[in-house]
Amino acid sequence: QVQLVESGGGLVQPGGSLRLSCAASGSILSINRMAWYRQAPGKERELVADITSGGSTKYADSVKGRFTISRDNAKNTVYLQMNSLKPEDTAVYYCNEHITTPQLVISDYWGQGTQVTVSS
Repeated sequence: QVQLVESGGGLVQPGGSLRLSCAASGSILSINRMAWYRQAPGKERELVADITSGGSTKYADSVKGRFTISRDNAKNTVYLQMNSLKPEDTAVYYCNEHITTPQLVISDYWGQGTQVTVSS
């Protein structure tokens, strides 16, 4: 069984920074794609950023230049450094990981979500 545990959300003023973490644990052989999504009230969940096992990254246009996704393969952890935060970044942020188990079963896993609120 695999679990993803997120941390790092909270309340921050516009222009501030937060760092989200998502640690995977359990029966893991390898992790390919790692990603962060977010969902604001009344809106659909959207991709914020993702990173492949080789380190290639992709960002939503709305966060380019402000957010940075990174990963620590030794810790099975993905991070999202968020700078210059804006009120429109307010949402629940979810990590998503594409994981292969030792039984060679490949599945997508989701974290529980962490609230990020940007407000003065």
